Amino acid sequence: MGRVLDSARRAWSGKRGSLGRFGRSDRGMTTSEYAVGTIAACGFAAVLYKVVTSGPVLTAMQSLIKDALDAKF
Repeated sequence: MGRVLDSARRAWSGKRGSLGRFGRSDRGMTTSEYAVGTIAACGFAAVLYKVVTSGPVLTAMQSLIKDALDAKF
């Protein structure tokens, strides 16, 4: 198994090296990217919460659940 992984790593590094001097070898997100992603996710969650708890949506969801529970089989 170890030889297979070493072989795959060598093959990948060969392809990545062919990008020239402009190619970057990013290995993950930086702290600032995590921060921006977290803030965006929190903002999206807040907007979604406001939409779901609004009057019309709440009424529609309650009606949907009521209709589902009252369904005749």
